[in-house]
This record gives sequence, structure tokens and C-alpha cells, in this order.
Amino acid sequence: MTTTTTFRIQRLAADDLVTFRAMMAMMGEAFEDRTTYTAAQPDDAYLRALLDGRQFVAIAAIAGDRVVGGLAAYELPKFEQARSELYIYDLAVDAAHRRRGIATALIAELRGIARERGAWVIYVQADPPDAPAVALYTKLGVREDVLHFDIGVD
Repeated sequence: MTTTTTFRIQRLAADDLVTFRAMMAMMGEAFEDRTTYTAAQPDDAYLRALLDGRQFVAIAAIAGDRVVGGLAAYELPKFEQARSELYIYDLAVDAAHRRRGIATALIAELRGIARERGAWVIYVQADPPDAPAVALYTKLGVREDVLHFDIGVD
């Protein structure tokens, strides 16, 4: 756990359901997509299993008693070599708390987890219109221009 003068960073575990649900609500607000993040949340047993498993990582930034940032990542074991990658699926910071180093601190915490697990890389995608995200990730990593495709399952 990392602490600064204005917020602390906490990796969430199976017993942190209240904080995890608050993180999801904050993400819904930050992404202006409340329905996706709050309308049909899984039950406690599902979330405990998710937080207790190795494949999922949730990290919250907390100021006082309020979640002001969050990161959700997945560990992806590779098949071509005995190693893994961590994929940042969602990263959000409450609008009132941006530009204070919270996103960078969340990624720093994930880097430590990646090192502990022997992962060889962390990757993330950003949409070009989201200039602050593109600037953050450019500062922290190497940019690759790729195409993203959603393939429906219906």
C-alpha cells in the first residue's frame, strides 16, 4: 500500500467489497456510464471470488473515506512462453481529484504487482480523443498504433 499526503493506494482483496463497490460507482461517474458500473453489479460471492483470484487486480485510490480513483486489470498467462502480461482494463480518477498523480500512483502499484508476479509487461489501450489518457500513457510507456475490433458473440 502506497500513501501520499492527499490519498492512499490500496490493492483490494476479497474482504474489500464496500470499497470495491464504491470504486465501481466512482468509475461510472468518471466515465459518465453509471448504468454499466452500478445497475447490475454481481453479488458478493462473485465479487469475493473475483478479488480473491489471481487473474483480476483491483486497486483503489482513497482520500479520507472516499474512493477517488481506481484501476482494474487482468493477468493474462501467455502460451508461447512461461510468462504473463497485465492488461489495464479500466483506470479512472474522480474529476475533482485529477492532475494530482493518482493515475500514476495506481499504475506504479500495478507495476509492483507485475514485478512480484514475474509479468513481462503491462499494457493499456486509450482512445485518441481522450488526450489526458494518451498523454499519461505516452509518458509511462511506448506507444503502438493498433486497431481494436469488438467481435460479437450473438
